[in-house]
Amino acid sequence: MAANAEEASEPLENVPASASETTALLTALSWFSPSFPIGAFSYSHGLEWAVETGWVTDETSLSKWIEGLLTNGSGWTDAVLFCEAWRRGASGQTTDDLCELAVALQPSAERLLETTAQGRAFLETVSAAWLPDASAMFNDDRSSHPYPVIAGALCATAGLPLKTALLAFVHGFVANLISAGQRIIPLGQKSGQIVTVQMNPVIEDVAARASTAFLDDLGGAAFRSDIASMQHETQYTRLFRS
Repeated sequence: MAANAEEASEPLENVPASASETTALLTALSWFSPSFPIGAFSYSHGLEWAVETGWVTDETSLSKWIEGLLTNGSGWTDAVLFCEAWRRGASGQTTDDLCELAVALQPSAERLLETTAQGRAFLETVSAAWLPDASAMFNDDRSSHPYPVIAGALCATAGLPLKTALLAFVHGFVANLISAGQRIIPLGQKSGQIVTVQMNPVIEDVAARASTAFLDDLGGAAFRSDIASMQHETQYTRLFRS
């Protein structure tokens, strides 16, 4: 972890990368696409309970819910962890302690499952199809592979610039929640696109801030989301794993 602002990473557009701009973009789009096989479609991040209890009921409340996660909740936390993992991956540093921190930050059993299951699946898929030696970067404890840390480190290893990788990562987080909302509330396809457009400037702002943030900047206040993830564990009828 960097000790102060003087050790901050270069501006996003100035970060060098080994992959060409086009290759980097295509790789990021592939890795953080809803079709990438990490099972993201099966998690609602507590949104299913929020809909059940009436906290989220339409496109307006869904937009506010996701914005809160990005600016003050798990979306922000994951973005900061992703950036720190990217920096360590770019400099060849270990991420073991960062993985432990990311696991410890999970507020519920289901959120722990969500991040570690997706992290393992991401690592296995990238290792199988993109970076054959990727698994050697991490320890063998399958319960300590949090998604943002694994993803950030592997993006750096693949030569993806931070700006490209981070925007794709955060966009993927948002896209999964919008997809879940469309199925649970339910919302139509046009409503989903309206929420997507509303989230784009928020994604850009959060990515820009996270790129110069460090572990001391971790923290959030999205308590309803944390409570929702806890309540979902005992929700009677469920479509999602979280």
